[in-house]
Amino acid sequence: MPLEIRELVIKASVNDGEQGQNTNQSQAANYTDNREHADIIAACVEQVLAILKEQSER
Repeated sequence: MPLEIRELVIKASVNDGEQGQNTNQSQAANYTDNREHADIIAACVEQVLAILKEQSER
């Protein structure tokens, strides 16, 4: 007999270890980390778009 799931509830809690202690220094570090991540993502997107463009030209 098959089992049908009608509702699935998933809850998650994310904690990066700071436990609510945000000082100016940690906020600046977070901003720097976020900026570095954004730069990496932008570079990856550019490379993917270049590969897709190259493949479509073939």
